[in-house]
Amino acid sequence: MAPQELDFEPMFSDVAGKIFAMEIYLDANATTPVLAQARSAALAAMSESFGNPSSIHGAGLKARALLDGVRASARRVLGVPTGRLLFTSGATEGIQTAVLSALRALRDRREAGQAVPALLLYGATEHKAVPEALRHWNALLGLDLRVQAIPVGLDGRHDLDWLRRHAAQAGLVCTMAANNETGAISDLDGIAAALAGSPALWLVDGVQALGKLDLRLMDRRIDYAPFSGHKLYAPKGVGMLYVRDGAPFTPLQAGGGQESGQRAGTENMAGIAALGAVLQALEQGGVFADHATLQAHRAQLADALRAAFPGLVFNAPFATSLPTTLNIAVPGVAAQDLIALFDAAGVRVSGGSACGAARAEPSYVLQAMGVPDWQAAAAVRLSFGAADGAAFVEAACARLRACGEALRAGAVLDEAAHAALEIQAPAVREALQAAPRPLVVDVREADEQRQQPATGLAAEQVPLSALADALPRWCALPAATPVIFVCRSGRRSAQAADALRRQGHANAWSLAGGLAQWTAGA
Repeated sequence: MAPQELDFEPMFSDVAGKIFAMEIYLDANATTPVLAQARSAALAAMSESFGNPSSIHGAGLKARALLDGVRASARRVLGVPTGRLLFTSGATEGIQTAVLSALRALRDRREAGQAVPALLLYGATEHKAVPEALRHWNALLGLDLRVQAIPVGLDGRHDLDWLRRHAAQAGLVCTMAANNETGAISDLDGIAAALAGSPALWLVDGVQALGKLDLRLMDRRIDYAPFSGHKLYAPKGVGMLYVRDGAPFTPLQAGGGQESGQRAGTENMAGIAALGAVLQALEQGGVFADHATLQAHRAQLADALRAAFPGLVFNAPFATSLPTTLNIAVPGVAAQDLIALFDAAGVRVSGGSACGAARAEPSYVLQAMGVPDWQAAAAVRLSFGAADGAAFVEAACARLRACGEALRAGAVLDEAAHAALEIQAPAVREALQAAPRPLVVDVREADEQRQQPATGLAAEQVPLSALADALPRWCALPAATPVIFVCRSGRRSAQAADALRRQGHANAWSLAGGLAQWTAGA
């Protein structure tokens, strides 16, 4: 069935053409939907295999068989017939467990009177979970070792010469297989060679690599590798940790002895069953596109982006990046403005890691790579899933081209235009006590509105994506009635105010600084 079409023209004035009303989700690196087979497996685990796998009666044995079957499938997919493989709540727990295990071993060596390497190294573009875990356990265990970032180049790959010079002093080295913001693929063979002869243990964050790269965990002498299910079509709250045979291990959680004493707490059987269905799909093939197809999909999206936004730059080279990730910057357009434009068109993207999305700051990943400041400040990430088919990619390309038309028609405002539309919080407070009382409109998406209500504003809730339908109604208001739009940062509300002014209601305004400024002045 063809997607319903929505006329995008009223929102951004003279934009020609139309865009689809269906949501285009291009934020798969943040999380993915749950695969149909995984949902079915989770429901079956809850209704049919609901026993506790630690119980020795029939229901418990049935659950144990499911648990063992998923673990066996994971071993085949990862190519790790030996070593520990335990189920976790996700990658953060896996990272914490690995770092604790490595640093506990270093402390034991020190207490035994042995020399301990002075450095704990991590890639400068690592997910924040890694350096924060290093600092946390380094302090808590009283090691006081130096935590230092491994520099990266403009391609996002580690400086192997630097690593080679420091490897002998390292007790733990943490590198990710593929970066979550840029898709940059680490040279794991080069890192392994640089660590030859080093006493360092080696942690490789495999979150973005699962189902996309062959990590060869055993061949490369990788000691720890955490994974997260929700990055590859399993639910949130389930993950895995591989620990090489002989690598130090300390349980993060102690208790009832589950997971052979490696991770206490009753196992998340529904999540594990769902993860098992995804792993089975990886083994059998047919659900996820192969590498060549993913590269072709990326090429289509890249061509659409180039056509939509002349002068656009890609922040990581395709030759050494995951084919499912595109990190872009458009000259003269701030990241938040481009994200707001995409969001209004029903295209879901991000400015980088979802964990840092609430902070409107330049990407530390791109800053570490040494890209120009404007690129780091303007960076937007588009990421699709390995199960997204050709029809989805074609629809996404059409939507991206429509966004380009909207931008050329003035949908994104420069700073001077923003300033001309802004009304400061104190003036809003005065207006709320005057007549005619202003109409306040919250243009955030419904989930944002529920999470952080516009307290004290009694705002009408009309997401920017639904603005076109409401514009005629607001245009019919008396000219003296102010319409004040609000959003989180003031970006989307400025677009809404501009759209209403273009439709003929000149008394349209945007709350300066957004709701953060309003709350600060409460």
